Amino acid sequence: MRLSLCNEVIAALPFAAQCDFARAVGYDGVELAPFTVSDAPHRMPAAERAALRQAAADAGIAITGLHYLMRAPAGLSITTADPAVRAGSLDVMRGLCELAHDLGATVLVHGSPDQRRLDPGAEAEGTKRAADAFAVAAAAAAAAGVVYCIEPLSPAQTNCINTVEQAVAIVRAVGSPALRTMIDCSSAAVSEAEPIPDLIRRWVPTGLVGHVHFNDPNRRGPGEGDLPVAPIVAALRETRYSADAAIEPFVYIPDGPACAARAVGFLRGILQAVG
Repeated sequence: MRLSLCNEVIAALPFAAQCDFARAVGYDGVELAPFTVSDAPHRMPAAERAALRQAAADAGIAITGLHYLMRAPAGLSITTADPAVRAGSLDVMRGLCELAHDLGATVLVHGSPDQRRLDPGAEAEGTKRAADAFAVAAAAAAAAGVVYCIEPLSPAQTNCINTVEQAVAIVRAVGSPALRTMIDCSSAAVSEAEPIPDLIRRWVPTGLVGHVHFNDPNRRGPGEGDLPVAPIVAALRETRYSADAAIEPFVYIPDGPACAARAVGFLRGILQAVG
């Protein structure tokens, strides 16, 4: 299980410096939020893609995945009834699968809560459009040799796909090995009916969980709140989870670099203790 840093935590640094920092404090990679490097990342020129991948390689780490996929360009939605917006959004999803491949990433994590909100009174139609969009993404991911993960998020963030079970229903309906779900600890702690270790034991053995985000329901890093992390790691070990994981805090105290360094040290300690 490689451990990566979601790069927006230290986005104030140039990307090459982000990679150097992540490696220096103990990460295996960075998980790239495409909006941090381009306003139209799905159309990024080949030379820029190569430069990003080389910067990571020079630092001795990998770009393991992409997340926060739909923030750029502006105005995207996978639930909209607007044909033009929908077509543009699907184009971005396809393009980001190709970008992930070109950067050497293996997984894309589709969170982007604002870009999947359901309109009141049209929830069923919007959910169907989201599922159809994920089918398009699955085909693009399969062609690119990457895995596309639906990220369940808390109801406070979005009203579309809040639990692993809801995501799995879409994954199974699409029926592609390139489409899976994932577990975000911050959201799962408030959205799921069962504790996260039990959630892991229920779903990881199905092979449908392709990623994990470590964070706390208070939106800070792992170990900075009340969520017990050791039982989560133990459950991942018990179920032989072997995909990647990333640290994704949203509140940085005292700042991004300090938060990132503390989180990886804490989690490495847990990983070593659990064995």
